[in-house]
Amino acid sequence: MRVKICGITNLEDALNAIEAGADALGFVFYEKSPRYITPNEARKIVETLPPFIQTVGLFVNENSSTINYICKKALMQLAQIIDDNSYTDFTLLEIKALKVIRAETKEDILNSLDNYYLVDAFVESFGGAGKRVALEWFKDLDCSKFILAGGLSEDNLLELKGFNFYGVDVSSAVEISKGKKDKQKMFNFVKAANEI
Repeated sequence: MRVKICGITNLEDALNAIEAGADALGFVFYEKSPRYITPNEARKIVETLPPFIQTVGLFVNENSSTINYICKKALMQLAQIIDDNSYTDFTLLEIKALKVIRAETKEDILNSLDNYYLVDAFVESFGGAGKRVALEWFKDLDCSKFILAGGLSEDNLLELKGFNFYGVDVSSAVEISKGKKDKQKMFNFVKAANEI
């Protein structure tokens, strides 16, 4: 199972996440987030990363030109986009995009089976709330294109066994404080994900 560790704000956490076995690192370009990072700071981190690690920029209700500009400046390889208010024209993006479904009901998931999506629980704020999507919503569905986020930790990953999710995304459960990761928690999380 693929693992993305999101909310990277410094080089030490990035390198520790990679050492733990993360496949992708997430950088939050949403200014109201406590895990926000500037494009310049993100670029400094990315320039020192080893190969074969995917860099993902997280955006919230942002226009396409801003997403293109930041991704280019920060050397992002993928844009993860929350677009609740239809700000983003996906046809104008110059980078591959992953849409985020903030699921309130099972129907939100049922309408999105054809492409790759990141599925998170709906909360009023954007991300890092630790709320989990109801797993029963995924029962009898093909989850092979879903990346699950929200409320995941090393202690509950085993509950995902049998669903065949494409990957998992974690942020707050592997932190010491908002924006600062815990190396051992990252190792434990990736190890648990690999055992599913």
